[in-house]
Amino acid sequence: MFAIEVRDHVMIAHSLPRPVFGPAQALHGATFVVDAAFFTRDLDDDGLAVDIGLATSVLAEVLKPLNYQNLDDLEIFRGRVTTTEVLAKHIFDGLADAVRAKRLGSGSERICKLRVTLHESHVARGWYEADL
Repeated sequence: MFAIEVRDHVMIAHSLPRPVFGPAQALHGATFVVDAAFFTRDLDDDGLAVDIGLATSVLAEVLKPLNYQNLDDLEIFRGRVTTTEVLAKHIFDGLADAVRAKRLGSGSERICKLRVTLHESHVARGWYEADL
């Protein structure tokens, strides 16, 4: 299995309104470093799994509606607790939609799996991955 992984970041505010989250129940900010891995079983004739430039652009597009937003105010998260895991799945879904729409060029058809990792800090991260 081959993979290309690209990185970006997103700055958000949110609250996690359940007792299990302790002080994070209150509104707070977070900056997540976001890694997106695109997996293929083979390479194209140029020796590429996925075009890194297109992967970088698509990740930036998926993150843009979240950046500098209070997630508590966004309709897409209404009634949901925006944990790292929930955000990873949301970003995964946006990237999967881009793959299905062939926005990663000719390599789109070869992408068989995605992994989205959100780094909360230098000591903690979470991810969502699945086959397409």
